[in-house]
Amino acid sequence: MTAERRTPAIEMRGITRRFPGVVANDRVDFSLRPGEIHALLGENGAGKSTLVNILAGVQTPDEGTILIDAVPTRFGGPQEAIARGIGMVHQHFMLVPTLSVTENIILGDEPSRAGLLDLDRSRSDVQALSARFGLAVDLDALVRDLPVGVQQRVEILKTLYRDASALLLDEPTAVLTPRGSEDLFRVMRELARQGRAIVFISHKLGAVLAVADRITVLRGGRVVGNRLPRETNANELAELMVGRPVVLRIEKSPRQPGNAILEVEGLKVADDRGIVAVDEVTFAVRSGEICGIAGIEGNGQTELIEALTGLRLPISGQVSIDGARVTGKGARRLFESGLAHIPEDRHRYSPVLDYSVGENLVLSSSYRSPFASGFTLAWDVIR
Repeated sequence: MTAERRTPAIEMRGITRRFPGVVANDRVDFSLRPGEIHALLGENGAGKSTLVNILAGVQTPDEGTILIDAVPTRFGGPQEAIARGIGMVHQHFMLVPTLSVTENIILGDEPSRAGLLDLDRSRSDVQALSARFGLAVDLDALVRDLPVGVQQRVEILKTLYRDASALLLDEPTAVLTPRGSEDLFRVMRELARQGRAIVFISHKLGAVLAVADRITVLRGGRVVGNRLPRETNANELAELMVGRPVVLRIEKSPRQPGNAILEVEGLKVADDRGIVAVDEVTFAVRSGEICGIAGIEGNGQTELIEALTGLRLPISGQVSIDGARVTGKGARRLFESGLAHIPEDRHRYSPVLDYSVGENLVLSSSYRSPFASGFTLAWDVIR
C-alpha cells in the first residue's frame, strides 16, 4: 500500500463509444471534483456503465478526451487508471469466492518479506483501512460465505487499499436491502468528507436525491440534464430519464383473489452451515394476488426461495402447487408445474452468459418438443 495520493480533478469531454448497432455514449461531457458525490442517473441501457468503464480503463473511447488535473490522459487498461487514483466497484463483484476477505483485497498487490507473502502485514493494513472508513468486515471469512452487502464492502476496501481517491460505484444499491443502502450512503459520505471523489451510478431516484451533491442524467447515451438535488425532484428527474412525464405511483384497485395456487405448510429449511434458517413457515398465495415476503438480509429469504424452487431440500414441511404436493421434486418438476423463478443474483444464477439470448430463453424447455427431437435441438423453432 503506497502513500495516500491527492484526489485528482477529472473531466471527460466529448466521450463517444460505439458498439455494433448502438452508440452507447454520444459526445458525453462529465466532470468529478474532489470531495463530492456525483450521481450518474439514467435508465438501464442509458450508457452509464460504459462511461465509467472508459474512465476506469476497462474500455477505450472512440472519440473524446479524459483530463486528469487538466492533463489529457489515455488509459491502456485498468492498472493505469488505478495508478492515477481511479478505482471501480463493478455492479457484478470481481471477487474470488474461495479466498478470504484479506486475500481478495490484496490480490494483485501482495506485500512480501524475504520473497514470501507477508499476510500478517496485509491483514494489519486492511484492518486499519476497515477501522478508518467504518467498513466492518471479518477479514478471515471466505467471500463465498458473506452476504452481498458485506461483499460490496470488500470491493470498496480493495479500491482503498490501492489508495484510490476517485471511486466509481456502478449500481451499488442494486443488490442491497434498504438498510444496506443506508449503510452504504454513510460510507460514501464519510469517504467524500475525507476528500475522496465518488461517481454514484444508479437509476433509483430516491437514492440519488438522498446522497448526491450533483446529478448528471443520461438518456440514449447522451447527457440530457445536469441538476443539483436541492433544485430538482423525482418527477423532473424521471422525465429527464425517459423523455416524457412519468407517474411515480401505482394505482391499486381492490382485488378479489381466487383459490390458493401455492401452499406452504410447516416448512423447515437449513442453510449451508446446517443451521435452521426457515423454521415452520406456513403461508399461501392465491390466484390474482401478489404476496410480499419482507425481512432483513440473512433472515431466511434465500433458503425459503431455494426450497420453493427445488434448489434446496427442506428438512420437513410441504409445498403444494394447484393442490399437488411438489416438495423435493427438483427444479424441472416444479417448472413443469407452472412455477417460475427469477433469482436475486440474475447475473450469477440465471442466464448462461456464453449462450445466445435464444438459447437462454428456451433453456428450461430445450429438452422437449417443439425445441428438441430426441437429442437434437430444433434451431429453426428456437429462433
